Amino acid sequence: MPQAVALLPVPDLADVLQALDGWYPPSTAESWDAVGLTCGDPADPVERILLAVDCVPATVAEAVDSGAQLLLTHHPLLLSGVHGVPAGDPKGGLVHRMIRAGVAHFVAHTNADVAEDGVSQALARCLQLDAIGPLAPDPAPPLDHLTVYVPPEDGDRLIAALVEAGAGAVGNYDQCTFTVTGQGTFRPLPGADPADGEVGVLTRKPEQAVSMVLPRRRRAAVLAAMRQAHPYEEVAFTLTEQPRLDAGTGTGRIGGLAEPMTLRDFTGYVAARLPGTAWGVRAAGRPEQLVRTVAVCGGSGASYTELARARGADAYLTSDLKHHSTIEAVTERAGADGAPMALVDAAHWATEWPWLPVAADLLRRRFSGVEVSVSTLVTDPWTVHAG
Repeated sequence: MPQAVALLPVPDLADVLQALDGWYPPSTAESWDAVGLTCGDPADPVERILLAVDCVPATVAEAVDSGAQLLLTHHPLLLSGVHGVPAGDPKGGLVHRMIRAGVAHFVAHTNADVAEDGVSQALARCLQLDAIGPLAPDPAPPLDHLTVYVPPEDGDRLIAALVEAGAGAVGNYDQCTFTVTGQGTFRPLPGADPADGEVGVLTRKPEQAVSMVLPRRRRAAVLAAMRQAHPYEEVAFTLTEQPRLDAGTGTGRIGGLAEPMTLRDFTGYVAARLPGTAWGVRAAGRPEQLVRTVAVCGGSGASYTELARARGADAYLTSDLKHHSTIEAVTERAGADGAPMALVDAAHWATEWPWLPVAADLLRRRFSGVEVSVSTLVTDPWTVHAG
């Protein structure tokens, strides 16, 4: 008799959206951006997902024809403010077609750009850079460091209360503490109501020093929980603010090539690593200058050119570079070693497409019963190139 196969539950769209918002928090998107759900019912089941850079007629048709219930794109369909989506309007017509076919549309744009596994990170990995870090790091959430002194028999109860109030979380871990046992001394003065010891008598007791980090925004709640759970009338503790640290998120990425190469060779290397487009890849700079450190920014990253130079990049790869700023960058502005930084310009679509397989892999691992595919349609608008 054949063995029964357990069927994996089909997630609702709401489940998928919750995961996407966790990986690409909408709060990290630029204020002008339009991210999140364009259309779709969060209660609908999702069995197939298609990922693409652009929401255009070709990718909408691909989603409909493939039977996908969700089209996830990097670029918004409705980036500019709209007052309606009539079927006779080009964009409105796409919305109507997706709704009729039961295809939801979700956008992860600038919030995906800055994510740890986002667009620029995927571009840097596509080039096989090492020691990758954000070009313009976001500040990590500010943290406090709390050390509180407690009798050993009350340590676990106090820790539980602090964790419940929000302390002790580090990355993907919680209940993180460090405990050292020593001896505490105190002498209750007149007017005190000690839980242990006598007024006027120096008391020596074993105590634990429990150290935890906490988000600064949770400071008041954690201190209140500490006082509530601590057995002593007066709690001995130290609280320090940790210095500003960089997060793993941020705009662009910077890293190193395994072996240096000339700008001419690096340009060809980029063209070979990225998906092909009519636009191709072009570079500004001396063809024989050596490239070791590379900065990248998926999409339009011209505004980060000077930061890339300041961070010591030999070449900066991005898209949509303009003539005047480019010619100034490679003829007037020298880097730390006196040599100008090279600029490498690739098709906007091509610099962002490498993120799609990364996002698809995250979805497959979270929802193993969902079929996830990546569109290979080249939706870069430039279709003819003559050298």
